[in-house]
Amino acid sequence: MNIFRILGDVSHLLAIIILLVKIVKSKSCAGISGKSQILFALVFTTRYLDLFTNFISVYNTVMKVIFLICAYVTVHMIYVKFRKTFDSENDSFRLEFLLVPVTGLSFLENHSFTPLEILWTFSIYLESVAILPQLFMISKTGEAETITTHYLFFLGLYRALYIANWIWRYHTENFYDQIAVVSGVVQTIFYCDFFYLYVTK
Repeated sequence: MNIFRILGDVSHLLAIIILLVKIVKSKSCAGISGKSQILFALVFTTRYLDLFTNFISVYNTVMKVIFLICAYVTVHMIYVKFRKTFDSENDSFRLEFLLVPVTGLSFLENHSFTPLEILWTFSIYLESVAILPQLFMISKTGEAETITTHYLFFLGLYRALYIANWIWRYHTENFYDQIAVVSGVVQTIFYCDFFYLYVTK
């Protein structure tokens, strides 16, 4: 653990809380991509299967459980509780364009060819592109609520802080995970254009 990892986790959690509070307070899912939220739920599910097999720390376990619960509560609110407010017409990104190549890549490029490792690798690759349906939706409608932009900002900040975390770990622990680093950089690149708009607007 280091300050960049902790701040990254806090930023990630804050992004999710901002989104949930927005939905609950406004009783609306307008402007939110349900498809991106499904992908994030899939990311957390496939990444945190080791909850049942590998205990790292109380902090690690609690964060995993919180992220899983928040992801599924968000999906439930979008597709069940407030489904009438969900803009399905503009949330039209084709998920197979992401899921098929990510699945293939996770089988081809992983640390070890075991079910848990392949699923973990799948989650890393999928997280790097999971925000695309949301960004596609914003580009299609040409607008985003302030609260949605704050959500995206903190998600992007989480990725940037994790890059700092990897640099720190490389210099202090000589630790380097090529799959996580490359995927994280790709994901951060997707946020760059949004970051520019967020700061200038």
